[in-house]
Parts: sequence; structure tokens; C-alpha cells
Amino acid sequence: MRLHRNLVYTTIDSLNAIFNEGEYADKVVARALKKDKRWGSSDRKFVAETIYEIVRWKRLYAEIAEVKEPFDRDNLWRMFAVWAVLRGYPIPDWRQLEGTPERKIKGRFDELSKIRALKESIPDWMDELGVKELGEKVWSTEIAAQNQPAKVILRTNTLKGTKENLRNTLMDLNIETEYLKDQPEALVLKERANVFLTDAFKQGLFEVQDANSQLVAGFLDVKPGMRVVDTCAGAGGKTLHIASLMENKGQLIAMDLYESKLKQLKLRAKRNGAFNIEYRIIDTTKVIKKLHEKADRVLIDAPCSGLGVLKRNPDAKWKLQPEFIDNIRKVQAEVLESYSKIVKPGGKLVYATCSVLPSENQEQVEKFLKTEIGKQFTFVKDRKILASESGFDGFYMALMERKNAVAIEE
Repeated sequence: MRLHRNLVYTTIDSLNAIFNEGEYADKVVARALKKDKRWGSSDRKFVAETIYEIVRWKRLYAEIAEVKEPFDRDNLWRMFAVWAVLRGYPIPDWRQLEGTPERKIKGRFDELSKIRALKESIPDWMDELGVKELGEKVWSTEIAAQNQPAKVILRTNTLKGTKENLRNTLMDLNIETEYLKDQPEALVLKERANVFLTDAFKQGLFEVQDANSQLVAGFLDVKPGMRVVDTCAGAGGKTLHIASLMENKGQLIAMDLYESKLKQLKLRAKRNGAFNIEYRIIDTTKVIKKLHEKADRVLIDAPCSGLGVLKRNPDAKWKLQPEFIDNIRKVQAEVLESYSKIVKPGGKLVYATCSVLPSENQEQVEKFLKTEIGKQFTFVKDRKILASESGFDGFYMALMERKNAVAIEE
């Protein structure tokens, strides 16, 4: 087990782009992996995992290394040295790693790990918010779970085949998967692999989607032939799942504020063989008004803090700001009030987020049900999913039903 200079240099360059130039970790990693065609799978694995590890533990490693932002290259090397020592790598005699104080690093790690915000490597404000909303005990186990790397989960595209057939197809490519209990379309990869390069992906046999994210479309209770609206479709992971549950029958309207995201969804839908989707950009309020009381089912996959998906997006810990969460709560309330009007009497609405904070979840639903439009809805059920309990992403979903006109009058 030794360190290779070209892999480490790529890692340092990538960390510089993420920490100092504000780039997103997933984009930087994707670029880094294309750097040298001669790299084997173990080389690429080292680069990707090391970048993500140092991003995930940035605060802890910076404290141990006694460096402060903005990090210059020497600082980044010192943080890398901390990572290498804690991972048990022998330190090579390179100029940048000269004088690495191995014993001191281990001692500092033991000492700093007694403070949760440092041990779990999160900003103080995030730690305080987590405690305030979830309590000490739940937050401690939740944030520890959010620091575990995410597993790769596939969702079978049932428009093109069965889970069993997909599993066999991947087995032929030496990609081993396991079934997930109570998840009709999910397969979990036993080991990480670049599944996007497979013909099975290019043919639209599956999408990569977290196990708990796969529960949302099922919660909406769609049936073939319905009119369904996904109001915050984005690039469309849940939209495509809904299309497959509708068996391509009926009308599925995918809406978003951003045309670029819907363009991405169009490409994915073509690959998936999902052809009952219409695309609408929300560029004026008229787009929503035209649909008032027209849909059997409406999904509001609301913008949120993303505090349920930190294991998947560790750099979000450093990009998020407390003001953003305050603002996003206002947006959630507005979106719920505006988009819920699309549900027709007798129809159903699902409000979902990938956050674990009650203020973005059940408290938003409670507030909504007291509004003028909210009083026309009955709360049916909700589901709060913590990463610490499920092993996958943290999610929230609430199902509500719009009362029939007669029921409202009574």
C-alpha cells in the first residue's frame, strides 16, 4: 500500500478547485477521472475516494493540520498528510510531505474527536441547528450516519424490463448487485462501479437513484391513465419513476423553473422510453393557473437544505449557509400554497424533501393545512426517514388528499 505521485497531485489539484475556486465536488471528480487514460480502476477509485474523504472531513483535517482557509497548496498537502496518516499509509520521502508529524496527528485526532462538530466535521451553526431540531441523541447518530459514504442504488426501469433480468445483465458484466427488502425496483451494488459506461445504462434499463428517493413516487399512488404533475421535476429522477409506474399511459406533466434541467430530463426520458411526459417551464404564474384543479396527483419535491443527503454531497456541508435555510423555508411554504391548487377535488398531493429537519418537513405541512387552500386538504399520512435508521438518504414525504367540493361546503 503506497502512494503514487501522479494520483496524489491530481487529488491536490482537485481539492484546490473545490475549496478555493468554489467548484462542485462531483464535477471536479468526474474531470479528474478523465485525466489519464492509463489509470486502472484502482487508480480511479483512489482519486475519487480520497477527494471525497478530504472534502467530507475538511474541518477536522484542517484543525489537526493547524491550517486555515483559504488553503494554499502547502495547506492542502498538510491536510493530505493527515488523511494519509489516519488511513495508515506509509509517508513517502517527497518534499511536500517532509517532516509529517505522525504521532502528533494521531494525538490531535484523539483529542479533537471528543467535540462533535469537529469529530463529525461540520460547521458549528449546523451542529447547533441539528441539536435544536432533532435533539442531542438523534442528531449525534444522524450526523455520524451522514458521514458514511453513500451506496450506489439502481432503480430498474420497468418500462424496459424486470429487476431480475437487470440483475442478470449486470452479473454478465461482473457487476454484482443485491435485492433490497420491500423495494420492488431497487438493486444495491456490492462494490462501486461506473455503471454509466455500461450498455445496460445506455439502453435505459436503469437509473441511479437512492433507495429512499425511490419511495416517493410510490407514496403518490399513481395509476396508469391519470393526469399527474411533477411540479419541481429538476433533471427528473422521480418523474421517470412516475412514468414507469404509469406504464406510459396517461399524462405526466414535468415542470421546473429551469429549462436546462428539463432538457436534461428530455434526454433521460428518451433513453428510458418514457413518452407520456410533457415539459413546461414555470416562467409565469399563468403556467400554474392553467392547471388549477386539473390533476389527479401532484408531487411537490420541494427545494430544501439537502440535510438528508450529505453522505452523497459532502461539499454541501461547506457551501450551505444558515441564511439559505431560512430563505428555503419561505420558498417551501410559497410552493406548497401555490402548487397545491393544481390538485383537483378528490386528488392527492405529496410534499417531499431530502431534509431531516422538522422545520422543513412536518412543520411546513402543519402550517400549510391551516392556510386557506390547505383547509381544503385532509392529511393522510407521512413518513420521516433518517439516514441513521435506514442506511440510505434522509427523506420526508407527506400525503394529503383534496376534499371534494361537497365536503368543503359541509
